[in-house]
Amino acid sequence: MTSEMPIDPSTRTGRKALRHEMRMVAVRPRRWGLWLLAIGALLLIAPSAFGLHSLMGWSPVWLGLIACIAALPLLVAGALLRRRYRRERMMMRGSERT
Repeated sequence: MTSEMPIDPSTRTGRKALRHEMRMVAVRPRRWGLWLLAIGALLLIAPSAFGLHSLMGWSPVWLGLIACIAALPLLVAGALLRRRYRRERMMMRGSERT
């Protein structure tokens, strides 16, 4: 945790800064998880939509399921990292108040 200026969520500028700060936490795991989820969904839809029955000898449905399952831990990790960051940030803000 860096010693930054505290963000005041009671002002409009403070709320905007807090939203921006929270969006920047755990960007990579969330981005990779969303990409894998989108690819997995497309692979699950592909056999019926495009008549695709094999990708390099693998079933697109299995590849889609694998991609969706691989996305789940990344999305959960992103959510947990954001939650932990917010909790630490609010505890730091509370200690500065007193």
